[in-house]
Amino acid sequence: MKLLDISEVARRSGVKASALRYYEDKGLIASVGRRGIRRLFEPVVLQRLALIRLGQAGGFSLDELAAMLPPDDAPTIDRDALLAKADDLDQTIRRLSAMRDALRHAAACPAPSHFECATFQRYLKVAAKGGLPAAVPPLQA
Repeated sequence: MKLLDISEVARRSGVKASALRYYEDKGLIASVGRRGIRRLFEPVVLQRLALIRLGQAGGFSLDELAAMLPPDDAPTIDRDALLAKADDLDQTIRRLSAMRDALRHAAACPAPSHFECATFQRYLKVAAKGGLPAAVPPLQA
């Protein structure tokens, strides 16, 4: 098995060497030695880095990922944590979809002024109370 030095891991993974050192400090990855001053990694680190990127894209923090990806063991991915994160993403999608719909309504609203639009006024009332646009469906014309 050929070991990869940190620059090769950075090149092949697209993760900066400084981030690799940080991930090692956080316990997400582990080097297996050094060649001079360069850290050496087993090739499997590339798969772990892909898992880290996937987890980050899904909204997991590095601390959450460190708990699921101990450096010396196989990943212990918590299925309940995955389901909870999927639920969080569903809420985010609903909120962003409602915001998109509100923006589209505001852009296409035929009222001479947004302040004359009943739907826009409803959005303002909800926002003034700290609410999200999802709480106010647009009025049907």
